Amino acid sequence: MIGTIVNTCTILTGSVIGSIFKKGIKEEQQNALYTAMGLAAAGLGINAIVQNMPNSRYPVLFIVSLALGSLIGTTINIDRQFQKLTEKLSVGQLSKGLSTGILLFCIGTLSILGPIQSALYGDHTYLFTNATLDLVTSMVLASTYGIGMVLSAGVLFCWQGLIYAAALMLGNFMTGDMMTELSIVGGFLIASSGLSILNIKDCKTMNMLPSLAIPVLFCWVMGLFS
Repeated sequence: MIGTIVNTCTILTGSVIGSIFKKGIKEEQQNALYTAMGLAAAGLGINAIVQNMPNSRYPVLFIVSLALGSLIGTTINIDRQFQKLTEKLSVGQLSKGLSTGILLFCIGTLSILGPIQSALYGDHTYLFTNATLDLVTSMVLASTYGIGMVLSAGVLFCWQGLIYAAALMLGNFMTGDMMTELSIVGGFLIASSGLSILNIKDCKTMNMLPSLAIPVLFCWVMGLFS
């Protein structure tokens, strides 16, 4: 859990620093930081895709996962349901900040695969990298939406903690093929988050979340017949 604890602390630290210097960070500086984070997210997503796709045993699975997962998520409208929840739990612009922050902090290859790598292999690299990105992102968000952004740190801790615990309990369930296919789909999701941050395309990444479950289920079923 050391990686998750570090990640949580960086969000708390960034939120405090950002709220303190709220008036000192100009809009153009915020935009510059957002651009940097958008490019970083896109780059990390592409890197995960490029690294794992050559090892895929099911080259078409990621296409099916993204298409079917997006269809399911859009039908349920996860993005809108989440917006309604944050609007109920927060006041004014903070709801927008929290929804943006939680999406950026929790949804992506690093935040999802990081706890799994930490639990199964004791490798905290993904989480430490994610912590660095979240430090900058939380500073920018807090400079806009205030100290209330610290609430997103609690959500991240619970999110990654659940994934970590699940990975420990289901260690034998997570096969190499499953991790590879999950990394590819996760790479596309974090890349789509980068595009959204850069205002190139609002991909509504949250509606694509069901895509992550499909390669897991597929590899599990294939394992039953192998």
